[in-house]
Amino acid sequence: MTPASALPPAALLQLIWLASPALPVGGFSYSEGLEAAVDAGVAVDEASTRDWLLDQLALVQARSDLAAAASAFAAWQAGDAARVRELNAWVAATRESAELRLQSEQTGRSLVQWLRQRHPADARVDTLAALAPPTWPVAFALAAAATGAPVRDALLAMAFGWAENAVQAAVRAVPLGQSAGQRILAALADAIPAAVDAALAADDDTRQSFAPMLAILSARHETQYSRLFRS
Repeated sequence: MTPASALPPAALLQLIWLASPALPVGGFSYSEGLEAAVDAGVAVDEASTRDWLLDQLALVQARSDLAAAASAFAAWQAGDAARVRELNAWVAATRESAELRLQSEQTGRSLVQWLRQRHPADARVDTLAALAPPTWPVAFALAAAATGAPVRDALLAMAFGWAENAVQAAVRAVPLGQSAGQRILAALADAIPAAVDAALAADDDTRQSFAPMLAILSARHETQYSRLFRS
């Protein structure tokens, strides 16, 4: 028998699907500033890349994207379209470079198309599509809410999906071997629960987007001579 507290298999599988790099939103084409960090000599080996990504998890994902997704998750469940629009505007306004904004908007729009196929009768997808444009944390929150999973499980999936994409970008850009990539992913996986708990504890007064070095490196990436990634 499945324990009463366990996540239902259907919801678990949906979250695994959402966290998969195979989700057709183009996440694999972005490094979120990591490629610029490699070019600047900030992430040059396994240890420095691990530290860079752990910092990004704690300072960017936990305080901004995961926190916004947590609030959006509740808004979608409550059918609060005004709150969804407010959160989406906050995410868009806090992207600190053109590339980071492009990433959030492009992946958000792509997830809308995926949701139209998965949940064609869900009117909330139309609400999401009407945003100008939808951003990734808000779009992911709807996809996760539609699974019926609790918000903490949804955020764990979102964070692991980010981590897996980030590590694959590092393997290609630094470059690193697959074993080094797996060790970095293990370190990120160990840190994800605390990052998710910090995101869940954030509110409108404490949610923030402030990562100056990431913003500077992301802006530099726009004119970087040689690039594999879109950010």
